[in-house]
Amino acid sequence: MAENDNVPDYTAVQQDGQASSQETSKTVLWINKARRVLLVIGILYVGAVFLLCTPFVQRQALYLHNIKIPLFPNFDLPEKYGLAPNKTLNMRVPTIDGESLGAWFILSDHYYHKLSAPPTKESLLAKHIPVAIQNHPTVLFFHGNAATRAFHARVQHYTAFSSRLGANVLAIDYRGFADSTGTPSENGLFTDARAAWDWLARKGVDADNVLIVGHSLGTGVSAGLAKELARDGIACKGVVLLSPFSSIQDVLQTYHIFGLVPLMKPLAMIPWATDLLHWFLVHKFDTLKAVPNIDAPVLIAHAENDWDIPHTHSDVLFNAFLDGVLPELDLPANTIRVKPEEYHAMTSSIAKRQATREKLVTRTDMAGFGYTESFWDGTKERNVTLVKTLYGGHDYLGVQEGVQDAIGHMFGFF
Repeated sequence: MAENDNVPDYTAVQQDGQASSQETSKTVLWINKARRVLLVIGILYVGAVFLLCTPFVQRQALYLHNIKIPLFPNFDLPEKYGLAPNKTLNMRVPTIDGESLGAWFILSDHYYHKLSAPPTKESLLAKHIPVAIQNHPTVLFFHGNAATRAFHARVQHYTAFSSRLGANVLAIDYRGFADSTGTPSENGLFTDARAAWDWLARKGVDADNVLIVGHSLGTGVSAGLAKELARDGIACKGVVLLSPFSSIQDVLQTYHIFGLVPLMKPLAMIPWATDLLHWFLVHKFDTLKAVPNIDAPVLIAHAENDWDIPHTHSDVLFNAFLDGVLPELDLPANTIRVKPEEYHAMTSSIAKRQATREKLVTRTDMAGFGYTESFWDGTKERNVTLVKTLYGGHDYLGVQEGVQDAIGHMFGFF
């Protein structure tokens, strides 16, 4: 055996050590870069959330009214967006506080198709709209945030209401949206909704022939209008809430970015941060609080694949309407120290409520579509229905034929 055979190869060992050291340095460098990126993302996230505490940023983020879709719209030419010739009147609706709202009035297909020829623009307001209002139901439509009344998803809603339901449609753009004057606010949007209702009233509409339909942000507006009408003793045909939310505060708690990343979860790790944001929340649209003051029949619809507003918001609202006809819960005064008799009374009241719910609520499952739940509210002489669909997302729920049919059957369009 050669003398060198047992001598270690110090050069190879040194090279391996250098390679290992380089790999370790690269790993440490990558970790440090990742930490810096995460730190920047964290700072931006916290900064963005705290910016939401300012009224200006809240308004921009909630209403998105400066996003004008489609770009450079020609509201005087609704035919450009798929509506039939001279079926739609572009007009202005005044509000009591001096704003002017852009609006479209779309004739019912049932009326429009009986005409020997399309009406002229001049004859729509003076002649055809008053007759159509008297002879066909009218949908008062309140859209969601961003875009305009000419947005293609909204035009699809108008055409579905007009054709499948045979209804006229009045669609407004809130203050600050599209070509409407002013700046959006919660009270401002409620004022706009009442202005649209009052415009129909001046044209001679029967209140019980008007169905209020709201989508997304518009559900908060619709609930506010329905509450106001009930206060004034005005009975409309009903209220439809498409993709509703219980309140803006609850939307913040449940919103997931791209349907995956919870918006508020990281903020919950910062003491008082969540409470601070809620305290500074200016635009609340608390539909849940409006529920006890709504007297009209109500249909709530939501898609389970809605990435913008979780469909659980509709469950909360439906249960809130149902709560008014269920036996009250017998809860102990002191929830920390519960006496045996108090616990027994509480469990008995829970069981009684559950049994009453099972008797009141009728569920219908529809393969490939979803299901409905409904009950009769004897105290207010009305039906309340929940429609849950498997598909439809956020923007196109209301144009599904199954949802349209549920509306038509419940409110007597068919």
